[in-house]
Amino acid sequence: MNNKTNILLICDDKSLASSIVEKLIFMRSGDTVRVSDYEKARRNIQLLLPEIIFVCENCQKSLTIKLISDIVDNDSESSVVLLVKNYDSEFILSAYDAGIVDFTSTDVQNFELVIRAVNNLKIFSERSVAERNKKLLVHHGVIDGITGFYTANSAKLVFETEVADNFIDCGIFMVIEPDELSKEKFSLDKFANAVKSSLRRRDLVFNSKGAKFYLFLPNTSLEGALAVIEKIELNYGDNFKIKSGITDINKKSFERLELETLKALSEAVYSNKSYVFIQEDSQETLDDWLENDESVEKNYKLFKQIFNKKLEKVIAPVFYRLQKAYEEKLFATQIEQYTEEEQCVFLLKNRKHESCLKIVYPGFNKIVIYITHVGLDSPEDKEISLPLSKVTPKELFDIVESFIKEFKCTSID
Repeated sequence: MNNKTNILLICDDKSLASSIVEKLIFMRSGDTVRVSDYEKARRNIQLLLPEIIFVCENCQKSLTIKLISDIVDNDSESSVVLLVKNYDSEFILSAYDAGIVDFTSTDVQNFELVIRAVNNLKIFSERSVAERNKKLLVHHGVIDGITGFYTANSAKLVFETEVADNFIDCGIFMVIEPDELSKEKFSLDKFANAVKSSLRRRDLVFNSKGAKFYLFLPNTSLEGALAVIEKIELNYGDNFKIKSGITDINKKSFERLELETLKALSEAVYSNKSYVFIQEDSQETLDDWLENDESVEKNYKLFKQIFNKKLEKVIAPVFYRLQKAYEEKLFATQIEQYTEEEQCVFLLKNRKHESCLKIVYPGFNKIVIYITHVGLDSPEDKEISLPLSKVTPKELFDIVESFIKEFKCTSID
């Protein structure tokens, strides 16, 4: 929290304003609380630059909504809190639509009003940090300054980072654009806003050429993706319609997802369909091939190639992530890890215990994980044989984290 907080109370009732200011006596001595009527609100906001703005309900509720909209449009960083005289759900919902972050009664108790002020100051602080970060990302070309979505140049890196960091292995990737009739009355800003209001926080949107957007919807089915498209159309209004090319991510590269969705979009346009969904080819994936017991002769060079891919895409990232996650959680413990073709090692040691998880590739279609412990009251050593098809981020993460937790439990003094 800053050393000084500026609070502005906008109220046309002087008696009510005085009683509310008295309830803020528990704020810090350096904090400033100013009162303004509705007419001079804009000028006082510009002079005070408040972090929190309390807006008292006016006898004409439409004036209150108009004032809130004006504040949010011109002073987007301030946290606006509505103070109501009586509970009116329709009025309060309209105020949220206009941009308030919180509301309470004008009869609120002293301590509750102060708590709300502190909580909304935190919201202001977080929004300010987020806004600074966004401006930095816009400056470096990661986020587009107009749409607020990731740029085409940053899309591949952002997508791959999101998938790797969160171990995402299922979901929908799609490209959307207005159909021919909708392009006649098309607004890019309106389209972008309709997309924003239709997605979850964890969904990602990337700019593309023209009026296209790529959407990445983690852990979503085709039905869920179609529901999102319908929601975008409704939020845009004006009988707006979308054409889309859709595919599932299924461990595919970003380049392949782009090609598949653009191909599907072209098919949707030429066949006059609202969407085309590209399903997984009938050709076996590498993991399916590994699990196919009917193949008598298999290419063992391919096994090695698959292991090297698992080493790069699964083992190394999991080792690195868990090292970073536990470096500060394990007291007086040294963590070392490295990944090589001959062996991959994750080592934990302190003055009493030493534990080692070693991954060895003996050839063919499996890896062997050796877990050894040295020290008093150490757990039993283990040997785990894991087929290459089962070497997934989640599977390996669970094994290594269980190994770390065993060490942590037995090394406690």
